[in-house]
Amino acid sequence: MTPEQHNRYLAWSHIAYGGFFMLMMLAFMTFFGIAALSGGLGPGGPPAGFLIFMWLFFGAFYGAMTVPSFIAGYALLKERRWAKTAAIVAGVLAAMSFPMGTAVCVYTFWFLFSEPGKIMFERQRLSLPQRRESWLNQTDKTPTPEYVPPPTPPDWR
Repeated sequence: MTPEQHNRYLAWSHIAYGGFFMLMMLAFMTFFGIAALSGGLGPGGPPAGFLIFMWLFFGAFYGAMTVPSFIAGYALLKERRWAKTAAIVAGVLAAMSFPMGTAVCVYTFWFLFSEPGKIMFERQRLSLPQRRESWLNQTDKTPTPEYVPPPTPPDWR
């Protein structure tokens, strides 16, 4: 496969991982939200305040796990300069969830640190040519002439 194909597959794997965790976040937040609104989990269960705290905790935790994956997926699809850094950060965060996140992390590291990944992300971008030294030093070599007014025309009256 070409580096561009690997890059596309890696981007979609980060987006799929982020989507899976987003679904998990919605499921947990729905469960704790319904439990908190109904007054707890029964007479011996935790109070509603604890469930609200858990609702906020799971929202922040899963949000911190999904947002970097979506950002890395977008950057990899658009082939941004910072895509490699974003994918490494997202891969490290994904490694904490076994087995899907670990697979995404291994594929991320394998591609980004292999020769095709280095070729793709460390190649020089197209840019304007460098300035020539002759353009820079041209003013030093050729002095600017002083202004000399034209001679006055003869008086023909």
